[in-house]
Order: sequence, then structure tokens, then C-alpha cells
Amino acid sequence: MTDRHPTADAPGTPPRSALKPTRLKPADVARVGAVGLRTRPVRAALSALGIAIGIAAMVAVVGITSSSRLDLDHRLARYGTNVLTVTPGTDFAGAEAALPDTATAMTGRIPDVEHLSATGRTKASVYRTDRVPAANTNGIAVLAARADLPATVGATFAAGSWLNSATEHGEAVVLGATAARYLGIDTASPDTRVWLGGQWFTVIGVLAPTPLAPDLDGTAFVGWSAAQQHLGFDGRMSTLYVRINPAAVDDVRTLLGRTVNPEHPNEVRVDRPSDALRVKQATNQTFTGLLLGLGAVALLVGGVGVANTMIISVLERRGEIGWRRSLGATRGQIRVQFLTEALLLSALGGAGGVVLGTAVTAGYAATQHWPVSVPAWAQATAVGSTLLIGAAAGLYPAIRAARLSPTEALAQP
Repeated sequence: MTDRHPTADAPGTPPRSALKPTRLKPADVARVGAVGLRTRPVRAALSALGIAIGIAAMVAVVGITSSSRLDLDHRLARYGTNVLTVTPGTDFAGAEAALPDTATAMTGRIPDVEHLSATGRTKASVYRTDRVPAANTNGIAVLAARADLPATVGATFAAGSWLNSATEHGEAVVLGATAARYLGIDTASPDTRVWLGGQWFTVIGVLAPTPLAPDLDGTAFVGWSAAQQHLGFDGRMSTLYVRINPAAVDDVRTLLGRTVNPEHPNEVRVDRPSDALRVKQATNQTFTGLLLGLGAVALLVGGVGVANTMIISVLERRGEIGWRRSLGATRGQIRVQFLTEALLLSALGGAGGVVLGTAVTAGYAATQHWPVSVPAWAQATAVGSTLLIGAAAGLYPAIRAARLSPTEALAQP
């Protein structure tokens, strides 16, 4: 008989160095990782709920704040945060300059200009009746206006309507809010008339207060053609209103002077945007900081929940870990199992949190009559961040589970 080396492999078996652990396929990894969720559904559901509540809080905060900001943006847009006014400056002699007749056409060529309109000063005055002394004007100016002025400055109506293609040529007038109050007029009808420029004009509209241009509140507006025909208006514009793409306000503002009057840009005065624009910018910065802070807190709470759940899972399942190690599972496969379970738990909580947070946002926005806005980036960030934090939180429990030897794990109750 020939002696066999004590460490030699038995006949017919491959050398030990040739034995390799079986690699788990992605589908197998998912099934193994879901074992803990299937065998302990109540604990998994409660853990996922805890994560979902944290993520829902983040999504709801982002959604409600975004909806509120969207509503604020709509309100501020009506106040003209993207409207600039162009008026004549002074020439080198100190006299008031004039806007060229081509100012409107030239300004309209700027790509970021959305609306523009103009008004022109007349020398007429307006009175409630023809018996009011000429000196009692109440400071009400009479301006020639174009049909597109309300759309440009965001004007709304308390009564009646604006000048149209039919009324802008005749004896029709629209009163600003302050002018109407001074004249004691609050309705617009064929029977409501004012004495304007030595003749009767019919009041066809009364404007609500205009936050963008409060100077228009104390004004009476007549059609451009009617002013030329009945009031001796010379046709020269005194103010040009320009509504711009909000993202390009500063860029367009630098171009307006030399666009309106290329030969003498120094004779053009471009007013700064309304204070509402600065309020909007400050509000956006405040909201952004608030979102980042609250989102970070919510994600931190979710990560602590995942870590706590996975550590408890490792402690409860030492016997299972021991049996799997005894049957040939490697340390790497144990790590992958518990890491996958943490990711699945985080994914369930994250997805549920997005749905719950969106529902809360929609419900609250409906009660406030706000537009609903849940940014896609917030939903994607919520799920993605949950997975990253879940992986980080589940890494230590997974490593701890992999370090358990089969005998140690089976010896534990």
C-alpha cells in the first residue's frame, strides 16, 4: 500500500484550491436580500413607514414651499417684476429730450422682449362736469394710450374694459383707480360721461390699482388716434413700457438705451425694475436655504432609521447567518444580503415617502388655492438620497453580520 499524505484530497474530488464559491446573480441577490422583508413583514412595513414619513416630510416641505413660491411668483409677475420703463432724459443743453418715433419698433426686435406699449402726454384736463372750474384738475393727467398697455403693465379692471379697435378712435376714456375716485365714478356705462378736453367722453372702463405703476392710477386714458384727432396730441410718446423675459431683465436693461436711441443713448432714461423683483430674488434665496436645511434633517432622520432597523435585524437573525455560513455562504455574500436588504427597505420607504409627500402637498395647496408644484428634482433626490443613505447606514450592520463565524452565530440563541 502506498501511504497517502494526510492533507491530500480524497480520490475523485477536485483539489481544495479548485473550489470556488458560487457567484450570486442579480436576481438571486434581490431574492436573498428580500428574505428579511418577507419573513418579518410587520417590522419591515413599520421600518419602511418610518423612512417614508421622513422622506414625506422632506418632499412635503419642498412641495409646499415650491407651491407657495410659484403662487408668489405669479403674484409678483402681475406686479411687473420684469417690466422696465423708458422715458426721455435730457440733452447736453439740459432740455428734455424726446424718444424717437422708431423706439417701439427697435425695442420690439430684442429677442427677450415679451410685450411693450407706450403712452403720450396730452395737455387736456378731465372734469366730472363742464361746470367745474378749469383750475380744479385734481392733478389728473390725460394720456394717449395704446391697446396693449394693460397686458404690458399687468393692469386689471374694477369695471368695464380697455380701449379696443372700435373705441380707441372715438370719445371713449378709461379711468385709473385714483382718478375715478376723485371724479366720483365707480362704474362704466354709456350713461357715465366726463368733460375732457372741452368735450364729453364716455367712461368705458375703470382700472383697479396698478402696483407696478402707481402713477397710472391718477390718469385718464384715451386712444392714441382719438388724442391726435380731438385733443391736439402731437403723437410723441412720453413713456415706453417693456415687459421682458424674467431671466433676462438685467441684460435687456443694458441694451435699451442704445436700442431706443442709437444716436444719443445718453438721452434715454431706463428705470430700474420694480421693488417686487428684489423681493422675489430675496425670497428665492430664503426658500432655497430653507429647503436645503430641512431636506438634510429629514434625510439624516431616515438614515438613522435604516441603520437602527438593520442592526436589530442582524441581532435577531444570528441563527440564520450561522446556517448560511455553514452551508457555504461567504462573508461577501452575507454582506451583500444585508446591504441589499437595507437598499430595498430604503427604496420602499423612499418611494412611499414621495407618494405621501406629494399627496400632502396637493391637499395643502388645494386648501390655499395655490398651484401644485412638486419639483421632479425633489422626487428624484428624495429616492436617490434615501438609497445612498440607506447603503451607508446598512454598511456597518452588513459588515458586522459578515464577521460572525458559523459556530459563534449558531451558538447564539
